[in-house]
Amino acid sequence: MGASAYTPKPVDKTPYPYPNMSNETYTLSALRPALNHQDTSSALRLARAWLLLGIAALIGAGLLAILLVLARTPGVNALIPIKDFFRAALIVHVDLSVLIWFMAFGGVLWSLAGNERLIRLGWAGVWLAVIGTALMVVSPFCGDPQPLLNNYIPILQQPVFFAGLVIAMIGFALTLLRALLTSAPTGWGQNSDVVAIGVYAGAIAGSLAFIGFAWSWLGRPAHEGHALYEAVFWGGGHTLQFQHALLMVVAWILLLDHLGKPLQTTPKVLSALFVLAAAPVLAMPVIYLLAPVGTPGHILAFAKLMEHGHSLMTPLILLVLIALPKVCKLQSPAKSALLSSIVLFIAGGILAYMIRGVNVVIPAHYHGSIVGVTLAFMGLAYVLLPRLGYGEVEGRMARWQPYVYGGGQLIHIIGLAWSGGYGVQRKVAGSEQVLLTWQQKTGMGMMGLGGLIAIIGGVLFVLVCLKAIRSKH
Repeated sequence: MGASAYTPKPVDKTPYPYPNMSNETYTLSALRPALNHQDTSSALRLARAWLLLGIAALIGAGLLAILLVLARTPGVNALIPIKDFFRAALIVHVDLSVLIWFMAFGGVLWSLAGNERLIRLGWAGVWLAVIGTALMVVSPFCGDPQPLLNNYIPILQQPVFFAGLVIAMIGFALTLLRALLTSAPTGWGQNSDVVAIGVYAGAIAGSLAFIGFAWSWLGRPAHEGHALYEAVFWGGGHTLQFQHALLMVVAWILLLDHLGKPLQTTPKVLSALFVLAAAPVLAMPVIYLLAPVGTPGHILAFAKLMEHGHSLMTPLILLVLIALPKVCKLQSPAKSALLSSIVLFIAGGILAYMIRGVNVVIPAHYHGSIVGVTLAFMGLAYVLLPRLGYGEVEGRMARWQPYVYGGGQLIHIIGLAWSGGYGVQRKVAGSEQVLLTWQQKTGMGMMGLGGLIAIIGGVLFVLVCLKAIRSKH
């Protein structure tokens, strides 16, 4: 691996407040013990555990992604069994790469933002999440999977999967509870408060989402199968996206700070913008009170909440975009991840306005948005690994990994969007896709090629992380 032209900022071991910290530097104040190499911190050990779970979830999701891409690639899909196998693999892949990975990385940030209180509650959350994840991974091999491809948290209708999902969700709920009790910001106008406010806003959004899941289950309609679980996960699933988006912006800000190019605004303004971006989640209990679970009003209200609520995040995104020209000439894994994340997230947002009917433009949209969040977390993982006691992340592989992963995903979603424009339906594979025209076949071929490139990028991420973990100091 070649030497990087980018030299990371030296670690300041001066007790906080750092005398050389400018008013525009937005560093997570809870990282101070890590920056000072105080590796005995319980909060740091907790953060390390969450990061390892997240990486393990991505390894599992990547292995399943190989099967999924092959199952939808023309000429290859005829060689492997599809039907319930494809759907079961798709469900576990989605749950690992979205629910487990995103919630685990949230656990990293909430652990770092919190104090040393209620540490046993934190560890209970970790271990329940680990056990639940393991059960979900093995569940397709434990009898008839009976897959249901409902939105947000698709499920397998069998006991092992249900047990794993419930146990993991309890673990995440305990983690969110501890985050609310231990990571509340202590101020408003200081530079160190800003990111803490963003992290705490994500915890509030996540907590409301989990309340929504419980509320939906208790008030579930008298449906069965797909209609039942679509209703159960609809409200909480929409709310949970605000958590992911808020923490993604937190990651962007920390990546810019790591690169020495912090946002050019005051802490009070940035704090207010985080509050504005999080404000729409407060509509969640109002929707539940006014529109019963599963009714058309309930469904439409949450769709509108996502459509219009996320627009309040625009000022934060614009501030990040304004800062981007300052980092373009740097050579750093953090920069690669930041640029790739922003491109994919914006592409996903644009595709949302191109959805017409039920086709593969829908997964093109959410793959762009989800991968944007994933790349932000990947980049921040690179920054955090040495601060959590592991080795430095550097070299060509680390710098190119976000481009390979992001570039592959961009080809993937362009192929899906192209195919969707020619009527290819979502959540089908193999002969069920009915690819008749050259346009449909070309689009899905691009999807397969992009997916395979993205898988290579995912493998590179795991290799980079494992190398840093093995170099623990």
